[in-house]
Amino acid sequence: MSSTAEARFRIQAPNSRPRAIKVIGLDTLGGDAVRRLSGEGWRHATFFTSGRPGELRRLDGTTVAVDDEIQAADLVVMVASAEGRAHVAAEIGRVCSDRRVNTTTLIVGAIDAPEAALARTLAQVRPWSLMLVLAADEHYITDMMTALRA
Repeated sequence: MSSTAEARFRIQAPNSRPRAIKVIGLDTLGGDAVRRLSGEGWRHATFFTSGRPGELRRLDGTTVAVDDEIQAADLVVMVASAEGRAHVAAEIGRVCSDRRVNTTTLIVGAIDAPEAALARTLAQVRPWSLMLVLAADEHYITDMMTALRA
């Protein structure tokens, strides 16, 4: 800023509202990755695996309604493997879309996956993901969560 006139447009208070990130494992391998990731001491992220329709499973085994968790979220990160079993992304994605919550999907092990299985996974998650990442391994998830200040 070079003038008093420009200074009046500056936001004077820091953004004090922390993020609320929900990280959801969509399939077996995605759930395993989420469990490992949850042990890294994140302050603004909550971790789940997919449950029965309309439910998410906390890592302690209790269940919560998808709607309730998404309502409290700023960002939903879905984690899936390239096995073609990420169909639950549609349910989560619809709720996120209705609530205007941003979504990111990370597909782990995508580099070494058979092309047909990866194509099935992509078809299941792409309509519901504002950002889609094909990750070679789980380290990318940790890097992304760090960048988000989770």
